[in-house]
Amino acid sequence: MASHRKSRPAGSLGAGFRTPVLATAALTSVAVLSQTADAAPPADGKPSLEEVEKKVDDLYRQAESATEKYDAAKEQTTKQRTHIDSLREEVARRTARMNKAREELGTFAAAQYRTGAATPDTATFLLADSPQDYFDQSQLMNRLTTRQKSAVDDYATQQAATMKKRQEAAKSLQTLSESQNELQTAKATVQKKLASARRLLSQLTAEEKARLAAIERQKQEEAARKAAELAKQQAAAAKEQAQQASGSSTSGSSPTSGGSSGSGGSSTPSGTYTTKAEKAIAFARAQIGKPYVWGATGPGSYDCSGLTQAAWKAAGVSLPRTTYAQVDVGTTVSLADARPGDLIFFYDDISHVGIYMGNGMMIHAPKPGAYVREESIYYGGESIIHSVVRPA
Repeated sequence: MASHRKSRPAGSLGAGFRTPVLATAALTSVAVLSQTADAAPPADGKPSLEEVEKKVDDLYRQAESATEKYDAAKEQTTKQRTHIDSLREEVARRTARMNKAREELGTFAAAQYRTGAATPDTATFLLADSPQDYFDQSQLMNRLTTRQKSAVDDYATQQAATMKKRQEAAKSLQTLSESQNELQTAKATVQKKLASARRLLSQLTAEEKARLAAIERQKQEEAARKAAELAKQQAAAAKEQAQQASGSSTSGSSPTSGGSSGSGGSSTPSGTYTTKAEKAIAFARAQIGKPYVWGATGPGSYDCSGLTQAAWKAAGVSLPRTTYAQVDVGTTVSLADARPGDLIFFYDDISHVGIYMGNGMMIHAPKPGAYVREESIYYGGESIIHSVVRPA
């Protein structure tokens, strides 16, 4: 798929990007928590509820970021193993051809030796493991028939090709080893972050867990409010665009081909895109309720990029495995121009992604311990939205 994206400007959400900031979802929760009566740290040295909540959010974020690195390493490892298997098969085929050529040379040498047509040096040359050193001896080559010379050339060709493939396989094995190390490192990081988050949550009392749930509800309510505001803005923009198109049609002029461009994309997706997007959304909706599992691509569980990849695959569009790669496929559009089916990316490190549903809502696999769900794109605050990409 050809990419139509422009280089990323340092802009605002209106242009499809956010200005890099240090704010995260955790900061939003801290702002809410600071308004509560228990915002001040306790005197007993125990972490406050807001500190625990922020730490848990950070750990889940770090785990998700490590998951994307794990996904990338796993994909690379799989490709490398397939490549090595192919090389091994090629080496086997080349070796068989080389052995066949060598057998033919041996037949020639034996016949010449029995009839006295060749000297012992010739027989030694033809039966040697490495006859390359003898090829430049013109007096010997002159004694060979055209068929024998062809057999020598074939042997040399097969031997060189076999050695090259063996060297390529050895290099690929080294690369595979490096990819496996990266895979294990990312896996260990994910497990460590998740274990730390679970440990912190297990230390909360029942009352603290209830208060934490109440804070989460407040965040969700605020996110829903902002989603509704975005829906109104998008509806107003669509209405204005329709009126402009109608006015242009009435005056006899043709609407501008391709529509307006937010940050490199058409403001009105084609009918073909809409059809594909509907299929992707239908697939994503059918996955609601399935658990987030890091590294999973379905059908029983997903991580965030595994879900978006599977959804668009159901629509006939092939997306890369990770968020880092998916963000570079397709056309970047502004948040105000987001349409159902578009991919919404989050955080400065682009470690999370969801499928836009319209009206400020998306379907995504949120984080470890959660389930695929429909949720406001502002679930972690406006500042964490990175960009919007139309993948087809």
